[in-house]
Formats: sequence, C-alpha cells, structure tokens
Amino acid sequence: MQQRSISYKRDYIEVDHHTTSRKPATRSVSPGIGLFVSLTLFVFAWKALVEIRDYPAFILPAPEVVAQRLINEFANGTLLHHTMYTLTEAVLGFMIALSISLFLGYFLAHSHRLERILAPQLAATQAIPVVAIAPLIILWVGTEIHSKILVAALVTFFPILSSATVAIRSVPRELLEMAHISGASRLQTLRHVELPLALPGIFGGIKAGLALATTGAVVGEFVSGRDGLGALINISRGLFDTPLMFAALITLAGLTLSFYLMVTLLERLLVRWET
Repeated sequence: MQQRSISYKRDYIEVDHHTTSRKPATRSVSPGIGLFVSLTLFVFAWKALVEIRDYPAFILPAPEVVAQRLINEFANGTLLHHTMYTLTEAVLGFMIALSISLFLGYFLAHSHRLERILAPQLAATQAIPVVAIAPLIILWVGTEIHSKILVAALVTFFPILSSATVAIRSVPRELLEMAHISGASRLQTLRHVELPLALPGIFGGIKAGLALATTGAVVGEFVSGRDGLGALINISRGLFDTPLMFAALITLAGLTLSFYLMVTLLERLLVRWET
C-alpha cells in the first residue's frame, strides 16, 4: 500500500519531465561573477566619491580605511565576539520561527475555518513595526540574549508561515485525491506528496526569514544590548567612529549573504526534481 502511495508522485514528476518541451540552453552569468563585478564597481564608485568630495573619515571613510579597520577588529577579537553573539541570536530565533510556522502553516493550509480565525490576528501583528514592540519585549523578558532571540523569531515567523501555507495549499488537489484513494495515510501524503512539491515555495520563505532574523537580532541589540553587531554600531555611532560602524555593517551584510548562499545550496540539493 505504501508503494502505491509513493508511485503516483513519481509518475507525476516523470510525466512532467517528459511532456515539458526542452528549452534551448542559454548562457548566463554566474551569480558569483555577477556579485564580484557589482562589488568591484561599488568599491570603485565609493573610492571615487571620497576622492572627489574630499570627505573626512568620520563622515565617509575610504574603502581601504574600512578594510584595515575590519582586519584589525577581527584580529583583536572584538568583531568576532560581536558577530558570534548576533549569529547565535539570529539562528536560534530563526529555528524557533521555522518550527512553529511550518507546523501552523500545515494546519492553516488544510483548514479554511482556522485560517479565517487566525489570519486577521496574524496580519495585524505585522502592522506593528518590530522597533515599536522590541522595547516591550525587552521590558517583559529582560535584557539578556533571550529577548533578542524572541525579537528575531517574531520578525521571521510571518514570512515563513505565509510561504508555507501558500506552498502546501498549491499542491494539485488531484494528487491528494489519488493519495487518499491509494490508501495513503496523512503522514505518507505529507512526506511523499505535499512536502516535496511545496519545498520550492517553503524555501522562498526561508530565504526571506533568514535575512529578517539578522535584522530582528540587530533591532533587539539597538534597543538594549552591550554585545552583538547592533550594539557595536550603536557604540561606534556614539564615538563618531565611522570606520568601525562600516566594518560592523559589512560584517552584518556578509553574515546575511552567507545565510542566503547556504539555504540556496540546500535548496538545490533537496529540490532536484524541479531542475
């Protein structure tokens, strides 16, 4: 019975591959090359702006000044300490939001009544900026790392929930009916039909969620914190240490980009049937 419940998904995928016309191969620029070129152009434009306008370092430091400060702060361990703090907050907040949103998204996709009850409340929570509620969360939870993790989870939760709900609901109904006729249980249907076909949409929400997780962690550090990249940006702003601020911002951008690349690689490994 389990083999029959698996076979219709494979047949559907094989038919889709055979019936889809082959598109002519086109040469495209590698994402890595495109990123390198865009960053190079950005640095040259940055350097040209500093030289033409003759900005002082506390307003707009030159790229080489920021690069040297970045190296020095990593060498003495300051930037590494704050990066690991923000990384911990973002990852833990993301994992909490991912587990809850996938669980709730499955039931929202299968129950229109539950969606009608919860959707207005969930949408209303997104109307309030996280900067406005972060002080309350820190007041209730405390100034320790737990409050920053909670802020990161709240920011990440809704994008993943929305993507998971839409992706699961978009699975063709005829496949679900075939699974039911074949005698597949709900768990078998989820494992062999819904989850594989919904993965591309879910990964879209995960990519957005990871980027927002670092944002939520930094917002929490802005409001109250002595550790993390957000706190380091606050400190450098108060000292008018613009090169240090740029170093923290570049590290934050690199952290978010690393998250995106890792999720993209994982998506390519798991969603092979779509390519």
